[in-house]
Amino acid sequence: MSLRQLKAPNLGITPTASEVIATHLREAIVSGALAEGEPIRQDDVAQLFNVSKIPVREALKRLEAEGLVLFQRNKGAVITRISEPELAQMFEVRVLLEMQAIRLAVPNMTEATFAQAEQICAAFLGEDNIGRWAELNWQLHACLYEPAQRPFLLNLIRSIHDKLERYLRLQMSLSSGKNRADHEHREILEACRAGDGERAAQLIETHINGVCQVLYEHLPKGAA
Repeated sequence: MSLRQLKAPNLGITPTASEVIATHLREAIVSGALAEGEPIRQDDVAQLFNVSKIPVREALKRLEAEGLVLFQRNKGAVITRISEPELAQMFEVRVLLEMQAIRLAVPNMTEATFAQAEQICAAFLGEDNIGRWAELNWQLHACLYEPAQRPFLLNLIRSIHDKLERYLRLQMSLSSGKNRADHEHREILEACRAGDGERAAQLIETHINGVCQVLYEHLPKGAA
């Protein structure tokens, strides 16, 4: 038997230890299992995953680049706390970027775009796992913005979305949050089908500002 006959796994696509650790810590942060301002002790994480501190630090550096943790002197890595003014600015930038993205995208949309968007809407409405809601929400927005053919713009929007995911989960978990999001998504999709980029942009603005307003109404004082 030669080596070529072996059914070996493709280790080139196997996640590294730091990627696995980052994935688990990211989920714990955005789900709220780890609270804002809470320190992440590298020794504890290394022991939990039975690894050295090297991949742990790499994972934390990755999360720092995503804006989820911050390294502080004498404290190490702590989970970031977004202040109310910072939250408002992030939503403001979302509005500006996403309105422009949808304007650029609408003229390039095809029936395949609309079919994919409809599938995502259906999956979103039928999903009971709150962790999947934010993921499907992003998939829909990305589906509508990709025809703009502006990958740099889309990456900027994704970066902000990642930083806000824990708050988006909170907003959609509130009473009627999921149904409201579905209704507004379908309105946006209808405007896109009609080829009305300006109306789609206005609906995006209303949609994002509405999410921000709901969060302000329900976040405990001092939480943001």
